[in-house]
Amino acid sequence: MTTTHVLSLPFRKSTQLSLSRAIQQYISTKYDQHPDMFRHDLDTIDALRRDAINVREAHPSGIRKLQMYAAQLVWIGGKFPIDVGADFTWYPALGYHTEHPLVQNNLKYELMNVLYNLAALYSQLAVASNRNSTEGLKTAASWFSHAAGVLTHIKTQILPELRMPSPPDDMDETTLESLIQLFLAEAQECYWQKAVMDGYKDASIAKLAARVSDLYNEAGEAAMRSEAISSAWIHHMSAKHHHFAAAAQFRAASDCLERKKYGEEIARLRDAVACVNEGLKETRGGYLNKAVVEDLQGLKRRLEEDLKRAEIDNDRVYLHIVPPKTELKRLDRANMAVTRVPPQVAKPYEFLGDHNAEFGPALFTKLVPFAVHVAVSIYEERRDRLVNNSIISELESMTSQLHEILSSLNLPGSLQALEKPLGLPGTLVQHADEIRQADALYRLQQGLTDIDKLCSSDLAIFEEGRSLLLAEEEEDSRLRLKYGTERWNRPQSRQDPSPNGGAKLWRQAQDIEGYFGSSTASDQVVREKFNAVRDTLAILAGSDRSIMDFIPNSRRTDIPESLKPALGRLRSAYNDVQRLESRRRKRVESLRARSRADDIKPDILVEAARLERAYPTTAIATAHFEDFFEKRLDRLYESELEAVERDKQEQEKIVQEVKRANKEFEAQKRQVDRAGGGNREREEALQKLDAAYYKYKEIVSNVEVGRKFYNDLSQIVEQWRGLVRGWVSERRRDARSLEEEINMPPLSSLNMHQSSFSYQQHHQPPPPPPPQISFPEPIQPHQPIVEQAHIQSWADNVPQQQPKPVAPGAWAPNMGIKFGSPVAQGQQHQQEQGQPGPVNATWDPSQGIRFG
Repeated sequence: MTTTHVLSLPFRKSTQLSLSRAIQQYISTKYDQHPDMFRHDLDTIDALRRDAINVREAHPSGIRKLQMYAAQLVWIGGKFPIDVGADFTWYPALGYHTEHPLVQNNLKYELMNVLYNLAALYSQLAVASNRNSTEGLKTAASWFSHAAGVLTHIKTQILPELRMPSPPDDMDETTLESLIQLFLAEAQECYWQKAVMDGYKDASIAKLAARVSDLYNEAGEAAMRSEAISSAWIHHMSAKHHHFAAAAQFRAASDCLERKKYGEEIARLRDAVACVNEGLKETRGGYLNKAVVEDLQGLKRRLEEDLKRAEIDNDRVYLHIVPPKTELKRLDRANMAVTRVPPQVAKPYEFLGDHNAEFGPALFTKLVPFAVHVAVSIYEERRDRLVNNSIISELESMTSQLHEILSSLNLPGSLQALEKPLGLPGTLVQHADEIRQADALYRLQQGLTDIDKLCSSDLAIFEEGRSLLLAEEEEDSRLRLKYGTERWNRPQSRQDPSPNGGAKLWRQAQDIEGYFGSSTASDQVVREKFNAVRDTLAILAGSDRSIMDFIPNSRRTDIPESLKPALGRLRSAYNDVQRLESRRRKRVESLRARSRADDIKPDILVEAARLERAYPTTAIATAHFEDFFEKRLDRLYESELEAVERDKQEQEKIVQEVKRANKEFEAQKRQVDRAGGGNREREEALQKLDAAYYKYKEIVSNVEVGRKFYNDLSQIVEQWRGLVRGWVSERRRDARSLEEEINMPPLSSLNMHQSSFSYQQHHQPPPPPPPQISFPEPIQPHQPIVEQAHIQSWADNVPQQQPKPVAPGAWAPNMGIKFGSPVAQGQQHQQEQGQPGPVNATWDPSQGIRFG
């Protein structure tokens, strides 16, 4: 039963739990930070929960405790998953299972319970308020409105994100709706009572009372659909609904009396009496509180007195027609009660901040979400791909194209042969020094050897995994052929659709085979490049004397005057080429240094903090940083991409100038050669050495790319082999289980009688000679005792035990159990056979009990 005129919501109860332990474990496993960095925050969250679940009294101090803990739960919900690893235990507050707790690993479930208790506290504070004064009524109405507001917040914001198959009965949608309407009704009732105290006009009070009746009716209708709200509460709501319907008509009748509408006054008083009688019907069963019943009874007496007076006055004096109820105008409603969600609940993050904030600093602010670590890796990968593939690789490709063009024009060999007819050109000396210092031949040979070793290692891992797949496929095919496809009904090896099953693994095997095919072809191309320049590189790696022996001197040491203008223009154009290469080389070095120094971590932490403030209830995901990545990459590297386009255009102009100058130079040089001053052999030798140097640089780059490729491939094949091992082991276990199931005898192969004897022969020791049990007649093997029951036997090849013949005087099932000496039993047997004999026999204790 209720204990007052109005209802309040009881608290949900919980058990003690170390939430910090679950959070600490999660940080250890999922974050790249040590939990000890957050020792203060871990202790604080436990203290907040301890204070919140111990709020058990209707005191305003509990409001802040519940709001603080709820605010921190909302905040950490953006940093940890909903199933953080803590099993929250809560007992229902309403319903018929309040002693049976519900345990959930769910942060939203914890938040929902804390806010539920906050609503309960508001309702209890409202009930505890002094309702004998207008100020107390205003306070109570405010508390009830806050209770309804918190429950509305739970229903609209928390319940849809609960991620539970079904919420607790006392927190499902229909129960929450009923409670919201109940507290709004009680808040409206406070405004009605205040209006009565303040002496408002009857018409205004009638409007307030009508709205109270509506709200109680809505609460009761929702309660009927709830599994948690008790019958006592439903009867209370229904009684209140009828009570205030009667009260509204009573005030409307008083207003009619004031306005001299005596007929309508009587009609409304009659309707009020009917309403109060409906309310009194709810007293059956003793569900209603005594005070509520007394209010109804008092209202009924007053209504009956006024109705009697009004009918007498109208019959004797006024003689107004009493309209039927259907013609009465519907009373207007004056709604004062509205749901009020406290700002600390609606926007809790606004109350978290520095130490001056109402709820203090937010916890775990220095914890970097795992999504941020992933986002850093994603950005670094995109940055490296942009820098290496879109910028550096493009520049190197342009440089290689430039060298091919120069080599086709026999540059710079033709220039060096004229400018340095004797000895070694300066650039060639620089190239030779670089080759010697780098130990070029050994470096390339070692690089190619390393690539072969890495390739062989990766291939061995791959072959091991593929051998496992082939062996499993062969085993499955053999067993499928042995048992047939009807009994061996699991998917074939290459068609297993499980997440890491055979279909996926075989597809990955084909992809890896493709990787090896393309990589070995590329390795062969690089090896052929090296073999083509090996001898020339050996010359460059030798001494200056050996290089001079390789390069013939020119037959003339001076440059003809007619060739000098063309030579100068070609030299100028070629110098432009060298300057372009030099700028490009410096730009690549600078870009690589900038890329290494591009640390996104400080900026992405700032961005993550901004996202947490802007969307406190949303867990941070890597997708949230897409715009941030694009803006940063554009700001840092867009100018470099534009520079690549400018370089391309500049290179085209320089190449055109070189070709034009070289064409003029070659024309002049042919005239000199016809005059007997040619040096073609020296040009070819110098050009061959220069081409070998640039080919060496290209091969070095190829070797580094190949080494990186095989290192990355090793991670792929090792992971793939691990998946193959796990899947093959699982398939083999499944095969053994299926094979055992197939080899089991059918259930109908043996009846119960056979099974029982087989089991006894296998599992029971030989019984002692006495006592013996004999059957009256043999039991045929094909006529089981219980025909419907067939028990499988594992002793099919054990000879069937034959029943023994029935001996005279032995026990049979149709004889029952009879106690007596062997003599008495024999005499009874004789009587049953029609033979005379003594029938009087007593049991001798010294003989024991014998059957048969």
